[in-house]
Formats: sequence, C-alpha cells, structure tokens
Amino acid sequence: MKKIGLVIKNDPEAQKRAEEIKTRLGEQCVVINVNGSDKSEVPTDLFAIVVLGGDGTFLSVARFIENNDIPLMGIKFGEVGFLAETLEDKLFHALDALLNGQFSIVTRERLTVTVKRDNKIKTSVDVLNDAVINKSALSRLASCAVYIDSKYITTYRADGLIVSTPTGSTAYSLAAGGPVIHPDVPGIILTPICPFTLTNRPIIIPDSVSIEIRLEGNPSDILLTFDGQEGVAIDSMDRIHLKKSKNPIKMISLNDQNYFDVLKARLMWSGGRS
Repeated sequence: MKKIGLVIKNDPEAQKRAEEIKTRLGEQCVVINVNGSDKSEVPTDLFAIVVLGGDGTFLSVARFIENNDIPLMGIKFGEVGFLAETLEDKLFHALDALLNGQFSIVTRERLTVTVKRDNKIKTSVDVLNDAVINKSALSRLASCAVYIDSKYITTYRADGLIVSTPTGSTAYSLAAGGPVIHPDVPGIILTPICPFTLTNRPIIIPDSVSIEIRLEGNPSDILLTFDGQEGVAIDSMDRIHLKKSKNPIKMISLNDQNYFDVLKARLMWSGGRS
C-alpha cells in the first residue's frame, strides 16, 4: 500500500479538498503538520507528499523533510506559483496519475547555507529558493564582501544580496532584476538588491564553487533569511558559507506538464502560440 503524506495550507478551500483526499485514500493518507511536528517524526516510508498550497507551503515542506528522500507534488492554492505546478481543478487527475505511476521525477538542487562565528556553526539550513541578506528599512547600505573558492571577488554595497538556485531564479531574484535560469542549468545566482554602484550586476557562477560572504564595516539590523520564511540576525563577526547541497529535492511532475508552459502561465507572457 502506497502511503501518501498530505500537507495542507491554512486555507478553507485547501482544507475542504484535503477532506476529500482523506476520504478517497483512507489509511493510505498521512496528514503532516510542518508547523507543529518534530522533523524526526516524518514517516520514512512515504511514497510521496502532496502539498496543498502555494510556493510558500511547498518551501516549508522542502525544509521540513530535510534529507529524507521523499518526492513532493505541489497543488496550487494561492497566487502565482512555480513550485506548485498543478492547479486546484486538476487535483484528482494529479492524484490518480500519482497512484498509477504516470509521472516523472524532477530533481531540484538546493544550497546549504551555514553561518559560522569563531569557527563554530551558528546555524545551517538547506534552501530550495534562496538565501537573502537584508537590511532594515532605516539601516545604511549593507556591504557584502564576496569570496569564491577563498578568492575575493567584490564587495556589494546595496540594500541586500540574494544568493539563489536556478529554482529560486523566478522568485525574489527575478523581482530584483536577476535572470530566469532553467532548473536543469547548474549554477548559483548572485543578485544585489538596489546596488549603490550600477555596474554591480547579477552574476551566474558554477554550482561547484564555495561561496563565503562577510559583512564589512559596522552593520546593524542585518538579517539573513532562508527561502524568505526563516531568518537569523548577522553582523561582521559572522561568516556566511554557501555551497551546493548534498540533498536535492525530488519533485513530481505530471507527464502532461512542461516547465516552459508553467513559466509562460505564471509570468503571463504574451503570444497566442501554444
């Protein structure tokens, strides 16, 4: 019997649909509360996890399962979504395809973000979209010195700096002027937020490198956020290390879905050709 995990967004329509799924699957269905459960309680024998929600819910589940090798399928309940590829009205078609094996597995790379102080780990998180250094509204510009494979590259003086995966290229990085990168293209994107120097532009680097970021000067009210959902305060004593994670996320994609179709629909690109 294939056990299907179910994560439900706090949304009336998603809750209603979840009841229908639980009725259909019966004992096959395992409801998971990512906000109230211990991560060690994730069942390791799940065939897949169905996420009823938008990209925010999907990102929460991706961090929650950590290195558990469980494929995720997102059903969109919310606004623009790139991770939750399937729309709500195709929910049961997607569920049938999942149970009948009519799908493919797409691997999405993550970044391991580690913050160290005095060579001691302060926190370490795998992110699917991005890690963002942000200043508060009233703070001065953040000065982020970037080292790649221990070699100093440049110092971004900006409102912040986004370090993004290809999957995250359609999120905050895109809003800040970064490029859209196909998820199969190996790379890491550095996108400054409102840089003081206009020649500081987004750059794509190989995902085989190690990145270190240091805050220069006497920064205050600087926050490092993970996928825009969790954060930690940082200062010039901290060293931020980023590299390709050893734990990619597996996403379930239906056979009739195409990345470019999702991209065109979400970005509302014009043109009548199908």
